[in-house]
Amino acid sequence: MSTPHISASETQIAPVVLMPGDPLRAKMIAETYLENVIQFNDVRNMFGYTGTYKGKAISVMGSGMGMPSIGIYSYELFKMYDVDTIIRIGSCGAYTDTLDLYDVILVTGSYSESTYASVQSGTKQPDILYPSQEVNDALETAAKDLKIPLKKGIIHSSDVFYRQDGDHFKKLYAEKNVMAVEMESFALFHNAQVTGKKAACLLTVSDSLVTHEATTAEERQNAFTQMMEVALSQAI
Repeated sequence: MSTPHISASETQIAPVVLMPGDPLRAKMIAETYLENVIQFNDVRNMFGYTGTYKGKAISVMGSGMGMPSIGIYSYELFKMYDVDTIIRIGSCGAYTDTLDLYDVILVTGSYSESTYASVQSGTKQPDILYPSQEVNDALETAAKDLKIPLKKGIIHSSDVFYRQDGDHFKKLYAEKNVMAVEMESFALFHNAQVTGKKAACLLTVSDSLVTHEATTAEERQNAFTQMMEVALSQAI
């Protein structure tokens, strides 16, 4: 089987997929952590790989940026390739000074102003969607075993990266209690819901809208190892 966006056969993708935004981060994860790796996708340079981690098959694939992109890939993985679980592993911007660069966040809910869920399902959807509690519990257990601290909370999943109002995050933090921002988890959680599958999201703080600290693109690609190790350990 193949789709317009994924060139894999039905047997080439594992039941659990780790999904960073950057396809080069997917490549790095596969080359660093997995054994017996095969590349199952390079359509549009959205790289996907399957290998084994401590003897168990696992896949990793880029999602691209934003809800339309992860919406396509995650739906095809859930629906056409019968993937059971997708764990997004991405970067985020902090809305509060209680978060530091490189802190790892386990997302407990994704708030969004996006119409993605309502348009996709054809019915009005809530503005906050939730991950699989089963997967979140497993991620939390894995983090404790690895002695990796997690911050837990609701995050903002935005359709817009560059907003005209540079102080919008202050209102969102105050009114919605969202601790950080990214652009994909809301669509991922919705697709898991409508297909009857499981999804979760781990994020690493890459920059702060409060302190204006930021990591480089190279640091984001290579230094977010704790988040990756938690996700991989849960998968086994």
